[in-house]
Amino acid sequence: MKKIRLVVLSIAVIIALMQLIRPEQPSNIPSSDLPGIPQEVNAILRSSCFDCHSSQTNLRWYDQLTPANYLVNDHIIKGRKALDFSNWSQLTPAVQNTKLYYSLNKILWGQMPLPSYLLAHPQAALSEKDINTLKDFVRSRKAPIGIDTIKTDKIKQQFTDFVRGKMGQSKQTVQPTPNGISYISDYRNWNIISITDRFDNGTLRMIYGNDIAVRAIQEARTNPWPDGAVLAKAAWKQVANADGSLSTGDFVQVEFMIKDAKQYAATAGWGWARWRGKDLKPYGGTALFTAECIACHQPVKANDFVFTRPLDLKKLTAKNH
Repeated sequence: MKKIRLVVLSIAVIIALMQLIRPEQPSNIPSSDLPGIPQEVNAILRSSCFDCHSSQTNLRWYDQLTPANYLVNDHIIKGRKALDFSNWSQLTPAVQNTKLYYSLNKILWGQMPLPSYLLAHPQAALSEKDINTLKDFVRSRKAPIGIDTIKTDKIKQQFTDFVRGKMGQSKQTVQPTPNGISYISDYRNWNIISITDRFDNGTLRMIYGNDIAVRAIQEARTNPWPDGAVLAKAAWKQVANADGSLSTGDFVQVEFMIKDAKQYAATAGWGWARWRGKDLKPYGGTALFTAECIACHQPVKANDFVFTRPLDLKKLTAKNH
């Protein structure tokens, strides 16, 4: 019993001495509700996000104990860097929508709130009702879609020509991206593996896969994807037709993810490339633009950094035209 008391006393002394070593406390400035955001959404953000993603930090007593305070401070520093709701009104609506879109994706993929944070802060967990409320709110901020009833037929024909590779883009000289990746002009002859839309910026996207990617999907070998797999994602602006349906408008960009775990080890095993506009201008001032790509895909790191969920595998046996 005496030894047990001695051990307990020693541990208590060590913990007490540890409290003399403390990190600099993060600033704690009251943050107002976000303007233009419904009260129920503000309440969810305050409960689950504000502690790490705003200037207002509600530290519990156990958050301030060493060594826990070092971990909590790291969460706050990184959280504010990624998204600081205290600066919300300084962001343009388009940037706000993008931030909301990726934040919702992180929540849906179980990345946020951080599992390690929830262990000590269970009150920050989002209920199914909370998540549905956020979904409805983000969808309500969908980028406006232009209505064009005169050009609808022309737009549909342009889309068909693009998919069939008849437009002149493949004939022009296209410069490689800053990280040295060359444009792949025949991707439109690949299989279409998924079709998605970005409701935050009003775009329709079509995802293509080369033969290696398609075979990997059919064999359920997509986590990780095999070397040689290439995914291409082409995006167009959405145009609302008179009957309420959507068509593709102006071509926005095409992005590629090229899997080679060894060659692209420094960029999460993928070669990232993007060309924008009808003139296919390479995206990025330097090769460091890939950091932006990786950060965007970080929520799906556990899925080999790929957001795409392929269509029915049985339908991939026949070529799309």
